[in-house]
Amino acid sequence: MTDVSTGVLHTLFHSDQGGHEQVVLCQDRKSGLKAVIAIHSTALGPALGGTRFYPYANDEEAVADALNLARGMSYKNAMAGLDHGGGKAVIIGDPDRDKTEELLLAYGRFVASLGGRYVTACDVGTYVADMDVVARECRWTTGRSPENGGAGDSSVLTAYGVYQGMRASAQHLWGDPSLRGRSVGIAGVGKVGHHLVEHLLDEGAEVVITDVRQEAVRRIADKHPSVRVAADTDALIRVEGLDIYAPCALGGALSDASVPVLTAQVVCGAANNQLAHPGVEKDLADRGILYAPDYVVNAGGVIQVADELHGFDFDRCKAKAAKIFDTTLAIFARAKDDGIPPAAAADRIAEQRMHEAATAGGR
Repeated sequence: MTDVSTGVLHTLFHSDQGGHEQVVLCQDRKSGLKAVIAIHSTALGPALGGTRFYPYANDEEAVADALNLARGMSYKNAMAGLDHGGGKAVIIGDPDRDKTEELLLAYGRFVASLGGRYVTACDVGTYVADMDVVARECRWTTGRSPENGGAGDSSVLTAYGVYQGMRASAQHLWGDPSLRGRSVGIAGVGKVGHHLVEHLLDEGAEVVITDVRQEAVRRIADKHPSVRVAADTDALIRVEGLDIYAPCALGGALSDASVPVLTAQVVCGAANNQLAHPGVEKDLADRGILYAPDYVVNAGGVIQVADELHGFDFDRCKAKAAKIFDTTLAIFARAKDDGIPPAAAADRIAEQRMHEAATAGGR
């Protein structure tokens, strides 16, 4: 018998990272689509989460990413106060080379086949225009363009929510929410990061950036000559005098290698799954580094796409995203009271909400 003790089935049914309700493997040979849709929980309502289009090294890596991201969305949606569970989809391939209209339409048909258990939106490698195509085959699609009844780019409110998380971190640590004069390092100035730069500069913060894409760096540097540029993320996290580190690219930014050399007193960024493995949150706490849980502060985008399902109103969404400030402060307070890291406190609050909903609904 094949040993699957470390495989997908073991993760689903036996590990702490499992507990998913449903995982769908999708394939359309004609278009070349290979995708994974993971539904972690529908306790609070239909699963909601974006579609990531990424050239994974292998299929197993893609499945693992879908599982981790879906689980994270359950916690994110719970902490954002949304009536949605968590789900996520990944399309395996290079979006610059493999993305076609035919492939996106095929993907839309797979999402539609779930009958509303999963609602999709944008993520890394997918954009508003892509969701417009997917929506032609699937009505459970958000993040569409205003011309097609959607809310447009959700990265605007994602950045705004991260900014509110930074303000809450400053309030908790330094007794003042102002970021004026604070030094903030941003790793990744793409979709979300470049909006975050604007918020910080408007308040008078000092900003240091880095990105693997030089065109993204140039866009910021040309517009804002005062912004400093670090050679790479490894250099950024070692910048002397850094107050806040904002990982805004892919996950795993906080690891056994990076945490010991971090100079920042606060970590607050937009990237999903920033903790490389369980236990990193304790390493941060042991070093006296305040960690604002990623799925709490980056919830502005999901607040926006969820609102789209009910008739989008930007001001209403921005007001909800502004509450990330209070939610983040409440997590820090719970962490202090319980004597645990903020990530664990956030998990407890989210799990309590999901448990109460499942119990009330007889699930």
